[in-house]
Amino acid sequence: GAKTCLETLEMKPNYSELGRIYGIDRRTAKKKYNGMEKKMQREKHSYLDQYIDIIKEKCNIPGTTKKSVYKYIQMNIDNKIGTYSNFNKYINKNDEIIFVKNKTAHVLFETDYGYQLQFDWKGPITLYTKHKDIIEFYIFSTTLGASRFHTFIYSKFMTLESVERCLIESFQIIGGVPKECLTDNMSSIINYSQHDFTSDFKTFSKDMGFTPKHCKVLSPETKGKDESCNRFMNWLLPYNYEFENESELIEIIKRLNKEINKEVNQTTNMPPVVLFEKEKEYLQPLPKETIIDQYLDSLIPVKV
Repeated sequence: GAKTCLETLEMKPNYSELGRIYGIDRRTAKKKYNGMEKKMQREKHSYLDQYIDIIKEKCNIPGTTKKSVYKYIQMNIDNKIGTYSNFNKYINKNDEIIFVKNKTAHVLFETDYGYQLQFDWKGPITLYTKHKDIIEFYIFSTTLGASRFHTFIYSKFMTLESVERCLIESFQIIGGVPKECLTDNMSSIINYSQHDFTSDFKTFSKDMGFTPKHCKVLSPETKGKDESCNRFMNWLLPYNYEFENESELIEIIKRLNKEINKEVNQTTNMPPVVLFEKEKEYLQPLPKETIIDQYLDSLIPVKV
């Protein structure tokens, strides 16, 4: 047609005039003239495509979640990966990535500000360094009853001394001592034949200024506060084979601890770190430094 004639005469069309004739923009006229009227829609590429191999690798670790992999990439590889909402959409659209959902319902039990701290052991946990060195350890987990503020502390053992050291460290982190500390079965501090705490732990409790309380396993008091602890354990899994040594693992645990406390709690609908600002005002003051130092130096109960 007209296009063939113009090309034969080596003449260029007037795209502005064509646009006026057909009532379209000159650039649209140029595209139509050159046969680009219906350009094939390009396949959209996501910024996250560059991390698809890492995502697939981490999702194969039993117990990991979408949020745990998102936080791993955000904290260690690229802090500009966008919102979790976009990450979640990307995962859901990608058939190659499969996560196993594991949600359990919790019974709830509310406590007053500054009144109660729940503590427990998680583990043993086995992770490997970059050099394939095995590290087996436990996590000492504490949760403040009202704010749900958590501390997670690395420990090689679950002895009486470990419990005391970890509780002291938890009290130092939260800047005070609750009125009571609650736990379930913990053989290092409970004398089962007498259905009571050991005399050593009673002395420690008195020196620290709290009342120890024992509850049944999976009672409403404890079950309702396990949500963030399970989340923390899931967030830790993607670090397998990713850290240098024990010291770096401890730093990772501290970093994840801070991040967990920024997450909205499903029960309170608030991040623990926000409610903690109120709860810490109700905590009892820390014991004298001389008492704390004596425990940390020797972990021999102080006689009052």
